[in-house]
Amino acid sequence: MDKLFGFLEKYLMGPMSVIASWRPVRAIVAAGIASIPLTIAGSSFLVLSVIPQAIPLDFIADLWAVSFDKFSSLYLLAYQCTMGILSLYFAFVIGYEYTKIYAEEDGVDINPLNGGILGVFAFFMTIPELVIQKGEVVGVVNETTINGWQIGGDSLTRLSTSGMFTAILMAILAVQLYRLCVVKNWVIKMPEAVPEGVSRSFTALVPAFVVAFTVILINGLFILVGTDIYKVIAIPFGFATRIANSWGGILVIYFLVHALWIVGIHGANIVLGLVNPILLANMASNKSGEFFAFAGEFTNAYVTIGGSGATLGLCIYLAYRAKSEQLSLLGKAALPSSIFNINEPLIFGMPIVYNPILTIPFILAPMVSASIGYWAIQLGLVSKTIVQTPWPTPAGLGAYVGAADWRAGVVAIICAIVAFIIWYPFIRLYDAQLVKEEQENAGAIS
Repeated sequence: MDKLFGFLEKYLMGPMSVIASWRPVRAIVAAGIASIPLTIAGSSFLVLSVIPQAIPLDFIADLWAVSFDKFSSLYLLAYQCTMGILSLYFAFVIGYEYTKIYAEEDGVDINPLNGGILGVFAFFMTIPELVIQKGEVVGVVNETTINGWQIGGDSLTRLSTSGMFTAILMAILAVQLYRLCVVKNWVIKMPEAVPEGVSRSFTALVPAFVVAFTVILINGLFILVGTDIYKVIAIPFGFATRIANSWGGILVIYFLVHALWIVGIHGANIVLGLVNPILLANMASNKSGEFFAFAGEFTNAYVTIGGSGATLGLCIYLAYRAKSEQLSLLGKAALPSSIFNINEPLIFGMPIVYNPILTIPFILAPMVSASIGYWAIQLGLVSKTIVQTPWPTPAGLGAYVGAADWRAGVVAIICAIVAFIIWYPFIRLYDAQLVKEEQENAGAIS
């Protein structure tokens, strides 16, 4: 186990700590966190429209047909203006946060609000689909596209989650160009008597031109060879998405999350923070008719029920069956938060971190529960996820609401039970070890 911890620290903790400290990664994670209220709020209105599907009773369907369904175009605006244009929010938040990081850590005189606006500006310039016809650059025109602006799903196609990776990269590019202009002093400086808001807007004037010329140049070169920035960016990220959506990819993701936890790093924040754009994009695609098992709040619905390590069953066992006084008290104290998928008291209180006995179940249990959830959806035993639920939603309920399918709730409970079965022999061993230590300590004191 010492060799295992040493290996994880050298080859996992070290590289992942470096990745987590990268400024673009921190900005992306911040954008994912900032999107949580929007995705949950928008999905809440989508829940209203899928209740007849979640509760397949005739009187419910009839009631909805004469009431809520008549106003669905109105209340679903909340969904369309959140998930339907989520890439727009990502572009702004990444531009804002990335600029803020440089301003605070390097002391560069750049304004986060300008960074956010420039990020949106750069992203929007990639949205129209342009082609060369008869020596002239024109916007594509067809049944769904008007002068290059394609309409599909709930909004402009490229503003939805499908454009998220383009939004990320263009926001990062815009901030780098903005920072370069300020560092090189390529800005218009106004007299001190000019109001701050006016002065700030003129400071961003030259960077805005630089961003515009850069994006036009890059996009123009791609258009000359029959493609554009959006399509080019989609190639490598599409490959990464396909890997993440595979069973093997999912196992690697949850292995990394929990192996990092074992050596004291919040693996969920790092790994799932980067994977979150894929989960959101898959959920939006599911709603549009495609099929992805790995979508939405898959993690807390099926995998980490009770918190990282899938510890809900473990916590219940500690609270009511543990013989060690330490574990019994810890289980009772941690149970209320564990019901809502928060288990830091267990991770650091047992502790699970750097604990040789508990390392195997902590990593193995979520990988097994992820496999059960993935294949249940993949084989059609459970409906795909179409609704984003709050991550603290208790076991079973989050999966049920997310898929609008009662069977999803059943599978989630099965995942929690199987995870506890994996934990059981290890926690029995650890409990017995602590009981022995407590008895020896009590004897030494007496």
